[in-house]
Amino acid sequence: MCGATEGGLSLDGIDVAKESVIQGVVTRAGTDGQSEPVGNAYVRLLDRTGEFTAEVPTSATGHFRFFAAPGEWTLRTLAPKAEVVDQKVTAQRGVVAEVAIPI
Repeated sequence: MCGATEGGLSLDGIDVAKESVIQGVVTRAGTDGQSEPVGNAYVRLLDRTGEFTAEVPTSATGHFRFFAAPGEWTLRTLAPKAEVVDQKVTAQRGVVAEVAIPI
């Protein structure tokens, strides 16, 4: 069982119809083989050319969120004792892109 919050981050107060939201959780396999959230990792948002756009730390529950322009993006995850992980994601207005990033 994953130790991350069930269902992800709350969207209360966010007009999703007007936003392009990319959010998710960073996890790693624990000693028991179950997924555990990775707090204090960093997730970078890179544009389609690989240029740095933004960076956020993950919460204690491994969650992160970006508000991005519609289009193709790369999420680059950096965490202690882990390889860098790149994951492509598409942001669309009115859609919440939920991303799970295992490291």
